[in-house]
Amino acid sequence: MKYKTKLFAMLLLICATAVQAGNWDDSSAAKDVANTLRDLYPSTQISDVRKTGIDGIYEVAMGKNIGYTNSEGRYFLFGHIFDMKTQQDLTAQRLDELNVVNFSELPLEDAIKTVRGKGERVLAIFSDPDCPYCKKLEQELPKLSNVTIYTFLMPLDGLHPEASKKAKGIWCSIDKSAAWRDYMLHDKAPVTDKHCDSPIERNVQLGQKFNINGTPTLIAADGRVLPGMAAADQIEKWLNKEQK
Repeated sequence: MKYKTKLFAMLLLICATAVQAGNWDDSSAAKDVANTLRDLYPSTQISDVRKTGIDGIYEVAMGKNIGYTNSEGRYFLFGHIFDMKTQQDLTAQRLDELNVVNFSELPLEDAIKTVRGKGERVLAIFSDPDCPYCKKLEQELPKLSNVTIYTFLMPLDGLHPEASKKAKGIWCSIDKSAAWRDYMLHDKAPVTDKHCDSPIERNVQLGQKFNINGTPTLIAADGRVLPGMAAADQIEKWLNKEQK
């Protein structure tokens, strides 16, 4: 195991010292490699193949994941390529591009809308009512100003068996935003016997469509994704990148 780890590290170091920034492009050779890979691995979703700045090494986008291979498609490397001259993580940049969500495709009518201040900035959050990290995030969100938050209730029943029931109760409340806030911040369960058409199942399917596998997951208006709990100052910096 140690030998394999050292060998993998050496391969990445070779890649890092050889790569050149800005040399990621399409070519006829990359298209040939893509065709070869699709023939070799028909069950794998190969969405894109590009040349890298390393001779004979190609970037392969497989859904939301990235790997690197040779022209024959026999050998694969999984890890990050760094441009040591510019100190850039080129793999991370590509992953950010692949994981961008088209915000206009989000059905905002299926989310709980909360407006703070003027609400000029827009943020979507996929959240589970019984997720402890979602509750920690909710403690940070009141510190944000001038933001409209769309909360998509996405219970993870495999982890929290009662989450769907609670999510539906919150959605069917007269004031959804208040019911969500009361439960997440004060552990006050919604009091309602009302049954309504809830979007909970649709939200779970929507999360799967956008490869959202955990909660909380934040999505900015420009489609950037921030997975996991984050402090208010971190969210502010992340949102400000969009403004720039």
